[in-house]
Amino acid sequence: MKPRTLTLALIVALGLIGKSVRSSEPSTTAVPDPRHISNGWNIPSEGYADQPYLVKTDDGAWLCVMTTGKGVEGAGGQHVVSMRSTDKGRTWSDLVPIEPADGPEASYAVLLKVPGGRIYVFYNHNTDRVAEVKREDSGVYKRVDSLGHYVFKYSDDHGRTWSAKRFDVPIREFECDRNNVYGGRLRFFWNVGRPLIVGDEAIMVIHKVGAMGPGFFSQSEGAFFKSGNILKESDPEKLTFETLPDGDIGLRTPPGGGRVAEEQSIVALSDGSLYCVYRTVDGWPACAYSRDGGHTWTAPAYASYAPGGRRIKHPRAANFAWKCSNGKYLYWFHNHGGPAVGKMAADFSGRSGSPYDDRNPAWIVAGIERDSPAGKVMHWSQPEILLYDDDPYIRMSYPDLLEDDGKFYITETQKNIGRVHEIPGPLLDGLFNQFDNRKPATDKLATDLSAPATLKPEVPMPKLPEFSIRDNTRADYGGKDLRGGFSLDLWLELDSLSPGQAILDSRNEAGKGLLLSTAEPGALRITLHDGRQESSWECDRGAIQAGKLHHMVVSVDGGPKIITFVVDGVLCDGGDDRQFGWGRFSPTLRAPNGSATVKVAGCVRSLRVYTRAITTSQAVGNFRAGLAR
Repeated sequence: MKPRTLTLALIVALGLIGKSVRSSEPSTTAVPDPRHISNGWNIPSEGYADQPYLVKTDDGAWLCVMTTGKGVEGAGGQHVVSMRSTDKGRTWSDLVPIEPADGPEASYAVLLKVPGGRIYVFYNHNTDRVAEVKREDSGVYKRVDSLGHYVFKYSDDHGRTWSAKRFDVPIREFECDRNNVYGGRLRFFWNVGRPLIVGDEAIMVIHKVGAMGPGFFSQSEGAFFKSGNILKESDPEKLTFETLPDGDIGLRTPPGGGRVAEEQSIVALSDGSLYCVYRTVDGWPACAYSRDGGHTWTAPAYASYAPGGRRIKHPRAANFAWKCSNGKYLYWFHNHGGPAVGKMAADFSGRSGSPYDDRNPAWIVAGIERDSPAGKVMHWSQPEILLYDDDPYIRMSYPDLLEDDGKFYITETQKNIGRVHEIPGPLLDGLFNQFDNRKPATDKLATDLSAPATLKPEVPMPKLPEFSIRDNTRADYGGKDLRGGFSLDLWLELDSLSPGQAILDSRNEAGKGLLLSTAEPGALRITLHDGRQESSWECDRGAIQAGKLHHMVVSVDGGPKIITFVVDGVLCDGGDDRQFGWGRFSPTLRAPNGSATVKVAGCVRSLRVYTRAITTSQAVGNFRAGLAR
């Protein structure tokens, strides 16, 4: 095993602050799953680590900016720093303070590299040293990192040094500014959205806050500012900025939605349109299109996998879209609806029930453009798990994406550790090709009874992989997580939806094995029993209809310990009934191996058993392959 990165305390003790800091190598031998966040390369920080954003400089290095400090998020001493890597994120140079830790709070930096190679960094700066802010519901917050002046500095040496002077960005007042508790004399805002170059202009994002209160930001909306000369003008004093959209109301939630609409992320479509997606507390992210460079936007709508289709579910967390060099898109989100509106904790402390919870795992989808009467529109694939941690309470967020030499890298942070991860090529290939995939998966296909003549009431059951075992190499003979998995793929047609019908049953006399059965109403349940404990999960209610042929893939993924159902090519997301469409199973489950045979109900038309958890993209491909038969 390779050495771990030095902790901040040890670095300080050894007097290594200011020296080059090496990140830990991926611990693939420790966790044999590239999706596990510990396999990433650590990005140095001072303790708190937020928004590790990247650009590739013209000298071939990676430049990272980060908000950091020795306290927690929002504490005094929070400031922005930069660092460089010449080995694709494995090691990093010294931290370079863009703003000093002993100055006013400086936070939430984003990068813009212009064609000449100059790099601009934009961030919040508490220039006036405001000490506290009033809440709309009385009381004050001592946290002052989301207000003041929006500023920039620049670098002409690929991020090694930054301009001594900072420059203010003039941002036009909106209605929400005038209506805040200070009447607009003090404004609240921040930014996490990546700037874009569109034609000969640059467009950047700003998240305006109309009120501080429950949830910290209790009212928010999205705005933009555009510069028509930043790509060519070298004198920062001559840069011009225009605040968008027209009017004085930014991008809010759809009619009937909540007051929170923030962390806007924009991408440019091939016809010049802008697509913007952003978080709410309503259970779904919102989105809008601009066909005129950000001056006007379509009425905000909840984001969906296809226009007018099923809504995407997402809590109050960053959800970002990126355009890739192949002309397709990637979108990071968390694939659940957050706590029920009205029941979630309003306090910002992060206690149980907070709308900021459940950012683990991170999911990803691929996007393609399609034509509509109004212009290009986004269509998204079905989701895959991108990253996870074994502890469900760990949260990962504020990612950035970078392509380099044909590979894709993503950053993320848990607020105290930022990391870089190389996204596995097969995962991306599956996502990018998911819309056209019509080939069944064959790797680790242990049972293939796809021809009706091969199906009998009882057939051999392959031995399923172990999830956990005793580790005899450990001195204490403790457990070893093997992160195994399996998938069941079947076509079935039920005459009745009455609950309790056994569809597949491999249980032995002691109850050990697996059972796929009907549940109420219109769902199937998988039950796993290893002789010591039992885990189960159901697909979405109403997903199964009587008298209709359905395709179903049940995947039991021993990496993140998650069960998913893909029904007729659609990953279950819980619908309107449940926050989650995917469910966790016990991390100490062993193997649900029971009888050497499995009983197959007469409603089953075909059956495949994989001794690995196949991907969502492969499940969709299996569905389309079956339709083509």
